Amino acid sequence: MLRVRLLVFNAALGVLDYRVPEGVQVEPGSIVIAPLGPRQILGIAWEPERLEAQDVPEAKLRPILEVLPVPPLKAELRRLIEWTADYYCAPLSAVARMALGSMAALRGGGTTTEYRLTGLEPKRLTPQRAAAMDALHGEQASIRELAELASVSEGVLRGMVGAGLLEAVTVDLDKPYPPANPQHNAPTLSEDQRKAADTFVDAVKADEFAPFLLDGVTGSGKTETYFEAVAAAIEGGKQVLVLLPEIALTENFLRRFEERFGVAPIQWHSSLKASERRRAWRAIVKGAADGGAQVVVGARSALFLPYARLGLIIVDEAHEVSFKQDEGVRYNARDVAVIRARYEKAPIILASATPALESMQLAEAGIYTKIELPARFGGAQLPDIQILDLRKDVPDKGRWIAKPLVAQMQARLERGEQSLLFLNRRGYAPLTLCRNCGHRFQCSHCTAWLVEHRFSQRLACHHCGHEEPVPDACPECSAKDCLVACGPGVERIADEVAEIFPEARVALITSDTMNSPEAIAEFVAKAENKAIDVIVGTQLVTKGYHFPDLTLVGVIDADLGLEGGDLRAAERTYQQVAQVAGRAGRGEKPGEVLIQTRHPEAPVIAALAAGDRDAFYDAETEARRDAGAPPFGRWAAIIVSSEDMAEARDAARAIGGTAPDLPDMLVLGPAPAPLSLLRGRHRFRLLINARRSAQLQKIVRAWLGPLNFPKGVRVHVDVDPYSFV
Repeated sequence: MLRVRLLVFNAALGVLDYRVPEGVQVEPGSIVIAPLGPRQILGIAWEPERLEAQDVPEAKLRPILEVLPVPPLKAELRRLIEWTADYYCAPLSAVARMALGSMAALRGGGTTTEYRLTGLEPKRLTPQRAAAMDALHGEQASIRELAELASVSEGVLRGMVGAGLLEAVTVDLDKPYPPANPQHNAPTLSEDQRKAADTFVDAVKADEFAPFLLDGVTGSGKTETYFEAVAAAIEGGKQVLVLLPEIALTENFLRRFEERFGVAPIQWHSSLKASERRRAWRAIVKGAADGGAQVVVGARSALFLPYARLGLIIVDEAHEVSFKQDEGVRYNARDVAVIRARYEKAPIILASATPALESMQLAEAGIYTKIELPARFGGAQLPDIQILDLRKDVPDKGRWIAKPLVAQMQARLERGEQSLLFLNRRGYAPLTLCRNCGHRFQCSHCTAWLVEHRFSQRLACHHCGHEEPVPDACPECSAKDCLVACGPGVERIADEVAEIFPEARVALITSDTMNSPEAIAEFVAKAENKAIDVIVGTQLVTKGYHFPDLTLVGVIDADLGLEGGDLRAAERTYQQVAQVAGRAGRGEKPGEVLIQTRHPEAPVIAALAAGDRDAFYDAETEARRDAGAPPFGRWAAIIVSSEDMAEARDAARAIGGTAPDLPDMLVLGPAPAPLSLLRGRHRFRLLINARRSAQLQKIVRAWLGPLNFPKGVRVHVDVDPYSFV
């Protein structure tokens, strides 16, 4: 009798043994259906020697029910899952779940039914049907997905199907994607670009692990350079994964990819429809050589998909904090991508104009090969950077844009050029209070102020998503017309621009206004066609975009990122401001950057003003070395939470009271988290600072493993944390 060990998707059970019926073939990586009591569960066959399980006599083993008709997960992917679970102290099943598309994809291809508007316009409509028709123009999806898009019930849409307002469309889930042409529209590269491209192409052909740090200034043509490596991988029948930090960048990248290769790549991110995810996952498993996926562009989760033959990984904007997952499995996609490339014996390119300090250190140590593009492509010059000291250049009362920046914006308007104002704060104002009694509007679920959004007329929590309408009167003292907006958000800056320059065409770019690829594409088209004079935005506008007529960038508050307890604050501020500065002067016209600050003497501001990136990195490196911070030491956070404050506090104290006393590890805390209430849960944190030599994960598991907590308590471990709230 054959015995199989299954990794099942229940953290409490973890691993179970089953019997393989006669005539059924199961190998490591096979995805199977097995019984568990009266239920059926999904499992992945694993090597028995690599997973411990309860010893069950063979006579008591239940048979598996079905082997699903998809290729087994390759050994390289199984090793990556094990490594990720071990390094980030996460359940193995939680990591493995990210490799699977959906039950529908696992069951097979075939067809599915979606719905779209027929174009019929009846004379009379119920309000709900009218709202649905307005929301669903150009959309095609399942009834459930359309209901979410239109904010109506599924019953309303089924009634519209019966009335002939919606029609069914059959979608082929295994329809092949059109193949990319590596010879389509090959670019003319500069000498520096050609040298870099040749290095990458040679690495792709070598079929060996080779990590590269592509360090190029903004506008140097990094994308065109690594596209040559993509072309080589396509010609070799290999698959390529391109990781982007945010969906917002996808639309711009897709267009550039299609211009180069003739077709769009396959996408993988959370905004895909169910049918799109099923089709993409099955094409990825199939592989390029068999007519499946050639190039996949996606967010973090694309990293764990079961590629048939992965031959190249590219992490674009590799410094971005968005690559760090802060919930569930708290992994850093940039770092895990390097490990996947090692297991797959494939080259990996980390591309950035402002690399992470950890990546720079690995390049200095010779672990990564550093490829530099020091100049902008086509002779374009880096912008001139000036500092505006807000203690001297004080904006007019009630305003936030200093007069020198206003004057430069006026000059751009007169010349028909574009300006960009950057403030990394969504909404109209970060705090609203009552001038009569001083009441401050705070989230009922978090220790955070509610942010006023005037465009949508709401107060919103940016941590938990809670929203409420702006009241007519103060809820504390009942006074009317007494609410005051304190401080600026991008909406307030956009209003100020409209007041100063009423003739200017202003675009507000935030995650609130740019919430779909279509909206982003519309914005890019308008900016390129000179239908926008002034762009006001958050970090969404700091990277990836190329507007030849954008010649002025104004940073409204460069000090904002330096506030709070973020131990990487200086590095992140430098990266953000340098990236947004890089939007200026990317065409033939020279660019200028004005940075508003109250602390021009701060090392990060001084480095930006001098354009001396190396000096900043050197100073930051020494500060990290002295503090034993990454990459010279190790950090890990333990976050304890409960709906009951006393329960959370007691659990945190129990953890702190049993902390190991080791010479190469320091435990700080427990203490209330800076955001001590989040989504209705009280939170405490401990921070571990360890030397590189410490076996951090092993110590943490041995420390926390024996402890028992009440059911309401959650304990999360965050290795290499980026968020400290």
